Amino acid sequence: MTLQILGEFLGTFILVLLGNGVVAANVLGKTKSENAGWVTIAIGWGLAVAVAVWVVGFFSPAYLNPALVIGFLVLGKIKIGLAFAFIVAEFLGAMLGAVAVWLHYYPHWEETKDSSLILASFAIAPAIRHSWSNYLGEAFDGALLMILIMAMGHYRLEGGFGPIIVGFLIMAVGFSLGPTTGYAMNPARDLGPRIMHALLPIKNKGTSGWGYAWIPATGSIVGAVIAGLLYQWMLTLH
Repeated sequence: MTLQILGEFLGTFILVLLGNGVVAANVLGKTKSENAGWVTIAIGWGLAVAVAVWVVGFFSPAYLNPALVIGFLVLGKIKIGLAFAFIVAEFLGAMLGAVAVWLHYYPHWEETKDSSLILASFAIAPAIRHSWSNYLGEAFDGALLMILIMAMGHYRLEGGFGPIIVGFLIMAVGFSLGPTTGYAMNPARDLGPRIMHALLPIKNKGTSGWGYAWIPATGSIVGAVIAGLLYQWMLTLH
């Protein structure tokens, strides 16, 4: 059990390090890939999730996402004590991953004057602030991820092939649904780094966007729970 919890911590650390790292590479001043564009970010995030799941998937569930943990808790697949431990580990891993990104790009923060770009290296913000549609987008993203993970359990996949499928889903969502909100899909991935954005000494960082934080913090959870219940009901009909 301890190894599984450590896996959730390590996997989420890697996920945020590589995922937020590709965002930082695109938006921070004077990096070699500054302004590379959304396609690079979507592909980078897909690879980040795939690599993170690959690293820890053979000794932990590799949820790396409190929305999935809560979804499977509601479905009775995880005991509440273990679910709580997973969520804490995921948040701690995400926070440490954000610190690692900050350290890695240390000289580039001062070269970035736009506070919104600095925040984007930690947490998401919508292209257009529209609460109910932003929330719906995050719920859709969480629902799609939950359904995919549940569906994968019904296929006999070769070892190590599952992370590739999950990575493709992250890229697909990034291309199709992600441009409106930045597609957190994961409360730990957004809220953990957002906390570190508030705490770290970064020049020109501005506010941490707390007025929007509740949307990525809860939207994917609601989507994952509803989708999980509906998908399980559909499978019972089958």
